[in-house]
Amino acid sequence: MTGRASTGPGRASAARRGLRRRLTDNLTALLAIGALKLVLHMPDRPIWALADLAGSISYRTSRVRRDRARRNLRRVVEWMAANGEGAESYRAAATDPKALEALVESAFKNHAHYYVELARAPRFTEKWVNERLEVENPEEVEAWLTPGRALILIGMHFGAIEVPGIFAIHHLGKIVSPMETVANARIQRYIFSTRDTIGIRIVTLEEAGVELLAALRRNEAVGLVADRDLTNRGIEVELFGAPMKIPAGPILLGVETGAPIYMSAVRRVGHGRYRGGVRQLPTPVGSTRRERSRDLAREEARRFEQFIVEAPEQWLALFHPIWPDLELREAKLELPTTRHGDDS
Repeated sequence: MTGRASTGPGRASAARRGLRRRLTDNLTALLAIGALKLVLHMPDRPIWALADLAGSISYRTSRVRRDRARRNLRRVVEWMAANGEGAESYRAAATDPKALEALVESAFKNHAHYYVELARAPRFTEKWVNERLEVENPEEVEAWLTPGRALILIGMHFGAIEVPGIFAIHHLGKIVSPMETVANARIQRYIFSTRDTIGIRIVTLEEAGVELLAALRRNEAVGLVADRDLTNRGIEVELFGAPMKIPAGPILLGVETGAPIYMSAVRRVGHGRYRGGVRQLPTPVGSTRRERSRDLAREEARRFEQFIVEAPEQWLALFHPIWPDLELREAKLELPTTRHGDDS
């Protein structure tokens, strides 16, 4: 009797905590989805101004993210300066702290613009995209992106992430694409449903391997965003002169199926104006699967560099760990200094 009575309050407390958590999740979902729908229906001019304002506020208040973006951007522009790549205005930021800081703030504004585009994706009709997107290699794109053909389309956390996917859908009909799980299930369902309405069938990371392979075998297109390794089980490459890892999934799919691999990126050139293109990865060389995978990974990294140098402040991965050596160096700088007499 005593034991049974003692567990009663504990169970009741756990039930209350569970109820509060569900109520909090539902309220969060309602607010987030409501905000997404509000942004979806707002006129263009005020929404971009609000995005710039939100980006500037985030830049001033988010010290940790600001410091990481600065470290990552510095590596990119220093590599650009050393190799004579990209516009002079970017290369100058390698030695001009004010120019570098302006790029960091611009990165925050571009991050805010990404969320606006995410919310407004259901409005991106074929007509909308064609009016606002300048394709740099239209003849090649028309020849490559044809329906009823197995192909792998690799994107990145760069510029207007939503636009190249929607552009591809208008050529291919539909795309199967994986997406990392959102903690709030209700928000995830909303994102999945909005993507489904525009022709992107989202699958979870857990089912991605089976679903993407099956899609390619049905002569369908698959799309992956592949410039950040979320599992730490990726393939090591050199990017902007330093080692880092990229996801193995697209590489293994390409080597396993022989499906052609294309890479795309679209950068912003004004509020609601975009420019970008598609590039094909060459057939990998090597006598073994490992050698072919390594060759393909190196080529993929080179294409990432070519896209990023066009507008490095639009690379959203800047806000996340990219290069282990920079993260290790920062961790060492943050270690507290040991005082004499503390060794005991």
